[in-house]
Amino acid sequence: MIPVTKPFLPPQEEYNKYLNGIWQRNWLTNMGPLASNLEMQLKDFLNVKHLLFVTNGTLALQLAIKSLDLRGEIITTPFSFVATTSSIVWEGCKPIFVDIDINSLNIDANKIEAAITPSTTAILATHVYGNPCDVIAIDRIAKKYNLKVIYDGAHAFGVTIMGKSIFEYGDISICSLHATKLYHSIEGGLVITKSAELLKRIAYMRNFGFNGPESFSELGINCKNSEFHAAMGLVNLKYIEYIYQNRKRIVERYTNNLKSFKATRPIWFNGSFDNYAYYPIIIESEKLLLKVVEILDGNEIFTRRYFYPSLSKVLPYVEAKEMPITEDISKRVLCLPLYPDLTDEEVDLICRLMLRIQNN
Repeated sequence: MIPVTKPFLPPQEEYNKYLNGIWQRNWLTNMGPLASNLEMQLKDFLNVKHLLFVTNGTLALQLAIKSLDLRGEIITTPFSFVATTSSIVWEGCKPIFVDIDINSLNIDANKIEAAITPSTTAILATHVYGNPCDVIAIDRIAKKYNLKVIYDGAHAFGVTIMGKSIFEYGDISICSLHATKLYHSIEGGLVITKSAELLKRIAYMRNFGFNGPESFSELGINCKNSEFHAAMGLVNLKYIEYIYQNRKRIVERYTNNLKSFKATRPIWFNGSFDNYAYYPIIIESEKLLLKVVEILDGNEIFTRRYFYPSLSKVLPYVEAKEMPITEDISKRVLCLPLYPDLTDEEVDLICRLMLRIQNN
């Protein structure tokens, strides 16, 4: 069987060394020394000003919205994981969808201004598959209309633009460290901001709003993470270059093998580092996509229609809206298996089966 993804696991003995320390200290959660150490190491690795390690990427989004005191309408994309939209609604705001750019698959910055109303307070854009949004255009629009900007960088760990971290753009960026991501802490998320004041506020909010043993400064929630998750994050960080290089090898082999396949790939933001988080292809037709899925499933090779269906039509808590580009792309996009120990032989098999079905 070839799954669509497989979590990277480091040598067990390296993880066990951290477990021995946890047992000795008997400090399991509530942002212990390993969690604090991971925050510092990730801050340095990603080269960002301020970073917090939280429970998961969804709560990171909710903290971002809450900490910016957002109300009213938030412009966002229908081509993302459901948490992007559900977090807006969960925090009492209204998502306003803007269609995507057909090349990058990110929110189309050229269509954002037309969606702005007197009730608009923010833009929440996703770096889809880790591919950076048009952060320059979005920043210009946000300044013009005095809007806050949150970036959902769930897929964007390690991505840079001209050497600058993608997480340094906007008011707040988030990242997911879920086990399915290229770098993970089993469960986890990051909140990143340039603002020291925002960092302080979110740190209090992460811990029920406490700002002292018997005092509170904020409406808070429990978004802390455990030492066990932090330990996995610390060990995995040592292998990040190995992870990048192996994923790059697989991506390049897919691209070379599938040159004649009737599909295109998203166009990556110029001057940015590709972290090889996913291998999405946009197939010529949904009919061909379904044939590919059928033959691969029959050989126990599993893909993912990511993101399908378009969020603009399927959420019972959001008014349906026509998003022609998103709806078309979502029917034709397919993510192929990608993880560090996927072999060249397995990649070749996947490609042969896909080419065979195309030629029949």
